[in-house]
Amino acid sequence: MSAILERLRPLFHPRGIILTGVSAHPGKFGAVTYHNLLRFGFKGELYPINREGVEVLGRPTWRRIADVPAGSADLAFLCTPAAVNEELLRECARAGVRAAFVASGGYGEAGEEGRRLEQRLVGLAKELGIIIAGPNGQGIVSTPVSMCAQIAPPYPPPGPISMVSQSGNIGASFMNYGVLTGVGFSKGISCGNSAQLELADYLAYFAEDPETRVSLAYLEGVENGRRFLEVARAHSARKPLVVLIGGVTERGRSAASSHTGALASNERILAGVCRQAGIARAETVEEAYELAATFAGQPLPRGPRTLVFTVAGGWGVLTADACIKAGLDLIPLPDDLREQIDRMVPARWSRGNPVDLAGGETRDTIPEVLERIAAHPQVDAIVYLGIGIQAAQANAFKSGAFYPEHGLKRMVEFHERQDRRYAFAAAEASERHGKPILVASDLVYTDRAYGNAGPLGVQESGRVAYPSGHRAVRALAQLVRYARYRQRLEGRAPHSAS
Repeated sequence: MSAILERLRPLFHPRGIILTGVSAHPGKFGAVTYHNLLRFGFKGELYPINREGVEVLGRPTWRRIADVPAGSADLAFLCTPAAVNEELLRECARAGVRAAFVASGGYGEAGEEGRRLEQRLVGLAKELGIIIAGPNGQGIVSTPVSMCAQIAPPYPPPGPISMVSQSGNIGASFMNYGVLTGVGFSKGISCGNSAQLELADYLAYFAEDPETRVSLAYLEGVENGRRFLEVARAHSARKPLVVLIGGVTERGRSAASSHTGALASNERILAGVCRQAGIARAETVEEAYELAATFAGQPLPRGPRTLVFTVAGGWGVLTADACIKAGLDLIPLPDDLREQIDRMVPARWSRGNPVDLAGGETRDTIPEVLERIAAHPQVDAIVYLGIGIQAAQANAFKSGAFYPEHGLKRMVEFHERQDRRYAFAAAEASERHGKPILVASDLVYTDRAYGNAGPLGVQESGRVAYPSGHRAVRALAQLVRYARYRQRLEGRAPHSAS
């Protein structure tokens, strides 16, 4: 095991956790964290500390850290006031703890006295041989051990994304999208003030972590820019890194300083760092999550040659415009591919790129066309638009007074089965040919009462469905940029249009 994996192991794979400040009051952070660890089934041992020894959530607590069996816990989660944390840290060290997450505020973000307390805490931790995450952080998630050590939800589904955030709420937003879309997380941490462990330390860990396929970070400032660049470069050489940056405007920098005590860097410098390090930079929370989910679920394209496949014209027109603006190569439809599709659908189809079937598809057309497009050597990537239309009608049938009579039940089952089939056909063709196929539908966030079998099928296949063609194209453009970055590193020439 590498040094960084061993050093941060107690944070993400603890044998047991000591929780301080566990109150019988369900509104207190200690009680909330204890509840969340129990609720989501943490696989290790829990040692809730309550000075009075009262029951919490119907379970006994420990009066003193000294009573915890030595060596049974290697992580401490501190929800106690800053003034008492130094003594608690000493007690934790005597119990065998090697890492502590400090949720408590009142440190560097609170002014000069807070900064002094923070420096003392870090100095003591070094003396004791304990690593400190935080302070002023929201918590840690590690789905491989079912750990939700957070003072607030969510707990995302397991998945290949790992996340570090200098804001607990932004980190929660990322994980909420995981809950919504089903493309989940391996690990997540709110690093708070980063008094000892920096954001770069977590990225270095994720780069070597076999349970992480892509890393996602929100940052408001970097104390050691040189180290961040080195770590980011090393990370991007192995796996994708998506970054969302706050505090790049004058007002934003002021907000960042009052939030975490961080001082964000110059916008132009950060943009240059991202280019040099192969970082996929996002502009919004939604885009950042979708980029991470895209990297997690799609193969890298060999080049920019893109084909748009749609069952309705307007979506294809707008998505074609988006491809051009994003710098993708919207190739002319190859002659042999045109001839193949011509034999499969009525004459009204578009005969170009976008491939617009104009409603002429039959039961098997969409999977067959997807397969032929993905197999073509001149196509590097596909954006597939319009999934879920049949399932939307199925939902209209199910919600009405005529269902399930008049043959509606049979038709509902057929429509839902078809749209789910299309989702899996896209994923299977993508995997078979090693090419990204991004599926977009305006029905991703509609039909909430029943769900929609098309987008839900995309979710079941382990991929994210985009609510518009524009969002899919932005993600694809980042895939292409990162693929080119990796090709340059590996000395390979990217494909170009034929």
